[in-house]
Amino acid sequence: MAHRTHDYRPDTLRRRLLQAGTGAAALGALPGASVLTAHAQGAFDWKRFKGQKIEILLVKSPRGDLLSKYHKEFEDLTGIEVGSEMVPEQQQRQKAVIEFNSGNPSFDVIALSYHVQKRQFAKNNWLTDLRPYISDKSMAAPDLDFADFAKGGLNYAVESDGRVMSLPMNLDPWVVYWNKELFAAKSVAYPKTFAEMIDAASKLHDSAKGTAGFVARGLKNANVPVWTSFLLGYGGTFTDAKGKLLTDSTEAIEAAKMYQTLLGKYGPQGVAGFNWNESQSLFLQGKAAMWLDGIGFAQPLEDPTKSRIAGKVGYGVMPAGPKAQVSALFGDGEGISAYSKKKGPAWFYLQWASNKGNQTRMLQAAAGAPVRNSAYAAAQQSSDFKAPKDRQYNKEAKPVKWKYFDPSRRITPASIVTVH
Repeated sequence: MAHRTHDYRPDTLRRRLLQAGTGAAALGALPGASVLTAHAQGAFDWKRFKGQKIEILLVKSPRGDLLSKYHKEFEDLTGIEVGSEMVPEQQQRQKAVIEFNSGNPSFDVIALSYHVQKRQFAKNNWLTDLRPYISDKSMAAPDLDFADFAKGGLNYAVESDGRVMSLPMNLDPWVVYWNKELFAAKSVAYPKTFAEMIDAASKLHDSAKGTAGFVARGLKNANVPVWTSFLLGYGGTFTDAKGKLLTDSTEAIEAAKMYQTLLGKYGPQGVAGFNWNESQSLFLQGKAAMWLDGIGFAQPLEDPTKSRIAGKVGYGVMPAGPKAQVSALFGDGEGISAYSKKKGPAWFYLQWASNKGNQTRMLQAAAGAPVRNSAYAAAQQSSDFKAPKDRQYNKEAKPVKWKYFDPSRRITPASIVTVH
């Protein structure tokens, strides 16, 4: 049997993984593409680690709920027992830092938010480089299929030095949730510009009835994406070419004024303490006309057991600013603890969690925006697809630029990646 040499140079692997996301044809055309495709003909066995047990640390979210629901499927497939813990987002991040610093974390697999934890995890070498598993035909499942991953997801998963420290699970574009009933009652049209957004919030705000014209995150740090969504629309950016902060630019100040107007004048009482969950609760109760946040929080809105506005929710693209129509795009994935003594079983879990079936389930359940292209193809072909579809405004809109940042690098204008 011939010995195969794998090229792990950072630039080479990063280029391969990113190009793989554009489709199978692109993958096949890559020089040395066998690094990602050789496993398809290998002797892979899902039962290889039968009898072992792994611990998973998830974030309490629709995606965490979905994976937990189907853990029995993974256990039956592999014979690996799963112990899992779901913790609210902020607490999970604190727990991760404490346990990693202890050198003996309680988990083998951890869910991570790329926009918050990617750089921190990479700098401290807290996660396992997955490249050896990806290239080992006995360890990579035949349906791993990197060609099916969207480019944006792979760009998040690959570090600037080429290490692959996680598998992407979800992309989270920000949208404007809007209460159709409240809009219709006052004959207000969905806003297409920032000016129209402020005007709509003004008309729909009703202090006497306890109805906010607009709600979003007001909590310190958590509120940054709200402000930056406005900043980008005004044509601003975060730093100059030398890394100097541009938070006092004309665009930054105008974005701050818009944030202050929407939340200060037309937001709910106590909004300075609101994160996404408080905003979601208010919107669920029919007490907010608009809510700006990630699409991954859509799931309970259409559940009549949890929502007073099921069937009355609109899902709109971000209105255009004076200079651009742009939305934030975040992402999350899962990685293997560098301290884990069960990296093999943990790798099998990562492959299962990110497989095509689970990605389609995520979209079906409106639990997020999957990173696999096949999930969207399956949804289009399904006759019983239940996730909400709202084209009232979107069908007329021009393509929106979804902007995200690779947090493993210093954020500069040159590091902005635009996805159409």
